[in-house]
Amino acid sequence: MISKRWPLVIFMASLFVSPSVLFAQSRALKKVQVGVPAISMGNIIIYFTKEAKIFEKYGLDVDPVAVAGSGIASKALISGSVLISPIATPTVMTAVLAGSDMVILAHTMPGVIQSLMVRPEIKRDEDLKGKTIGVTTFGSLTDFLVKYLARQKGLNPDKDFALLQIGTDSDRFVALQQGRIQGATLSHPNFIFAQRAGFHVLWDFFRDVDYPWSEIATTRTQIKQDRDLVMRYMRAHIEGIARFKQEPELAKKVIKKMLRLDDDSLAQESWELFAKHRIAAPYPNIKGMKTSYEYVAATRPDVYKHKPEEFIDSSFVEELDKTGFIKKLYEK
Repeated sequence: MISKRWPLVIFMASLFVSPSVLFAQSRALKKVQVGVPAISMGNIIIYFTKEAKIFEKYGLDVDPVAVAGSGIASKALISGSVLISPIATPTVMTAVLAGSDMVILAHTMPGVIQSLMVRPEIKRDEDLKGKTIGVTTFGSLTDFLVKYLARQKGLNPDKDFALLQIGTDSDRFVALQQGRIQGATLSHPNFIFAQRAGFHVLWDFFRDVDYPWSEIATTRTQIKQDRDLVMRYMRAHIEGIARFKQEPELAKKVIKKMLRLDDDSLAQESWELFAKHRIAAPYPNIKGMKTSYEYVAATRPDVYKHKPEEFIDSSFVEELDKTGFIKKLYEK
């Protein structure tokens, strides 16, 4: 026989359940697809936030969908097949100039932790002439970085060397080893593997390019249709950044799983490097967009007629910052 006290006990217990759990239980999780241009340390927060069940806390069932580069990710975003994607700033700007309503909500890294790895015989910038460099896809971040820095160093990326689309970091590293290409853009930790294999860094994009990275982008249409949904994603992602910094063991587990690492020391190094540079309050970096303006202007000089505010929306991060949401994430 069930005691008459049980309903009271259950009611009292419910008072101690966190609001986030009650929120998740009170409604079905909203299915959301996020376009991921590359499974890399640059995008690791998406996978960490999912693994830590932070998305669920905000009523989201996030499905990270791997796509080959920012160019394809932008098409998925414009079509509405994904809600959010870390699309390269120049790609967003170019799309907006062409009539899209894509918009950047955040820059979560101050620079791009990637390098141009080259064969031993390539020692100077001029040695790239006549060579082939592997990038993700045309229109991707890696494509932008190589072309931009080449121009800064006096090279013509349209004539002096060839670019070859090779989707993933791992595939580019293999192509470099096989001699199919003589240079490859590689992110951490793949550029460490390349160094161990005898290749060397010609260009360090974090050092050489002033470019805020690891964007969070969506469309203004999506914001108008469901601002609350976008805000819930932003809350989860920004909490994911905080928890990534605070929970190294879980972070390293995700790093090893997603990047297929079995090297504990390399996983530790990856966590330390990216935990250090992740921005707690990731406002869109207007000052850092100067580099993107210069790059886009090479084909669309009319970009200078447009203010940075036409490409960004800082209201989400601003709200989370001013209401104390972000500060509270770091309180012990």
